[in-house]
Amino acid sequence: MSEDVKHEERSLNFLEEIVENDLSAGRYKSIVTRFPPEPNGYLHIGHATSICLNFGLTKRFGGYTNLRFDDTNPVTEETEYVESIKGDVRWLGFEWKNELYASDYFGKLYEFALVLIKAGLAYVDDSSSEEIAAMKGTPTEPGRNSSFRDRSIEENIGLFERMKAGEFGDGSRTLRAKIDMAHTNMLMRDPILYRIKHAHHHRTGDQWCIYPMYDFAHGQSDSIEEVTHSICTLEFVPHRELYDWLISKLGIYPSHQYEFARRNLTYTVMSKRKLLQLVTEKHVTGWDDPRMPTISGMRRRGYTAAAIREFCDRVGIAKRDNIVDVGLLEFFVREDLNKKAQRRMVVFDPVKVVITNYTAAEEFLSSENNPEDPAGGERQLPLSAEIYIEREDFMENPPKKYFRLAPGQMVRLKSAYIIRCDEVIKDADGNVTELHCSYLPESKSGSDTSGINVKGTLHWVSVKHAVTAEIRLYDRLFKVEDPSSEEGDFKDYINPASLEVLKSVYMEPDMKHASFDQPFQFIRKGYFTLDRDSSTSGLVFNRTVGLKDGWKPDAKAQPKK
Repeated sequence: MSEDVKHEERSLNFLEEIVENDLSAGRYKSIVTRFPPEPNGYLHIGHATSICLNFGLTKRFGGYTNLRFDDTNPVTEETEYVESIKGDVRWLGFEWKNELYASDYFGKLYEFALVLIKAGLAYVDDSSSEEIAAMKGTPTEPGRNSSFRDRSIEENIGLFERMKAGEFGDGSRTLRAKIDMAHTNMLMRDPILYRIKHAHHHRTGDQWCIYPMYDFAHGQSDSIEEVTHSICTLEFVPHRELYDWLISKLGIYPSHQYEFARRNLTYTVMSKRKLLQLVTEKHVTGWDDPRMPTISGMRRRGYTAAAIREFCDRVGIAKRDNIVDVGLLEFFVREDLNKKAQRRMVVFDPVKVVITNYTAAEEFLSSENNPEDPAGGERQLPLSAEIYIEREDFMENPPKKYFRLAPGQMVRLKSAYIIRCDEVIKDADGNVTELHCSYLPESKSGSDTSGINVKGTLHWVSVKHAVTAEIRLYDRLFKVEDPSSEEGDFKDYINPASLEVLKSVYMEPDMKHASFDQPFQFIRKGYFTLDRDSSTSGLVFNRTVGLKDGWKPDAKAQPKK
């Protein structure tokens, strides 16, 4: 990754330019934005962009941001999602001024609907959803007026009041705006404003059985809150005309909608529907599975809020949908963790080393917690005559320029001594079971008087002091960059190697005191964080990200087209 990515001064994005111009022209004294998620799932990295954008604008230019839940569909919405969304926004480092809900405005929105009916701009339609769809026409052919379009104002008011009273069944009637069935924008062809849905709402209970459509709730809620800059993603560009029409016809505060591009991420999916499939069909363990692109999943994996904010800021805001390499997000995670993570030695695949001339029962050595942090301090490492090293750090018949441990060859133990391999012990099958080595007492790190320079340094753990843990090695959830664009079912492209579990690895003894808020770099292994599955009976750590991008998709595993 280029240094330019880290240090380049960022210019204003097009939305920041709009806000700056609006303030300079005196259109507003300060600005108001909102983050309006629907509580029908957990937030993902795409939502993080919107969060950082909306809260970032008011932080930069003055004003405030509301958190407003678009809870107009009681069938899919749950309080669990509301709480997870609030937790995610706060974890990212933002605080809203007002916590609001579209359901707060159900009474006011009903009044707005009556205003439109009384102005002859809305009518009750008895047509089925299939019939309404058939009336819409096509982009090149005009639609047809409903036979119910010319009902009198009095009849429409009466029917709408009876809809609210619960006299009609689900889907039997709708309230539609009366605009133009030949409009070039098909969303302006008498759009539905209200539908009947006898369903329990997570906040209003059974008070309502008619619910406003998104297009009717969205702009009017913005207006009630006097939102100056209502920021949406690009798929809402065609909706802006209806947004403006409704505000104009109702004569209410003129909020204005602006659009930016969705941000997709390689090797994952961002559709809530598809993410829900992964959860319900148990391809992952839940919304916070560390392989998921959800904010809660990334947090559990060990991604930091600072890294996600930096990613969102550096990638910027675009006017066209784009797909961003997940490697860029991982780069910012590494950059942040390198400054914060405490270094620890952990052996994944051990081979025992017996230091034959080491006579002390044990010895405590000092090692820095983080060489990138001058205030990081040091920790004490116990050394004894038996240690574990990684099996891959020994080779019986090494090639030239092999600088790890081999018969007759010397290496340094990290923060300890130089050792030499004197003997290799094998079992009946010829497998190496133990290495006998000798150490140079005068070669202690920090006070080495041996005069011997070795090129290899190995991490290690004292056998009698080691604690064990389970390690979960997470990788990318899909084998292809854009699973949603591939033929067939997107789930066919799930990476079967996205999780590898090591049941028993050996760690420095102070790891038994690890906390959930402290990231670690396991030396030569990567960055890790304590998982919530840990308990007094066992530690569990998740790999957040490797020390470098080592992703190599298995071409043989690609599904056949």
